Amino acid sequence: MKEKSYSELMKSGTLNRKKAKESFVLDLYIEMLLSESLLKAEREKLTKRIDKAIDDQDKPTFMKLSKEYNQLTKRFGT
Repeated sequence: MKEKSYSELMKSGTLNRKKAKESFVLDLYIEMLLSESLLKAEREKLTKRIDKAIDDQDKPTFMKLSKEYNQLTKRFGT
């Protein structure tokens, strides 16, 4: 079995750290995309339900859904 030199070990360690960092950034980016997609879907669903409550002149439902929409907005900072 051949042992690696010090410089080979250092290069290997640097490459492994770089790959780990790239993997972390990629995972973070994917998580952000998924969160944004879920937020948009939830916002669309609430907007449609709010519009229906307005059309039906259903004030209690409108107030409830508006509150949910505002909480969603605050939670995601949009």
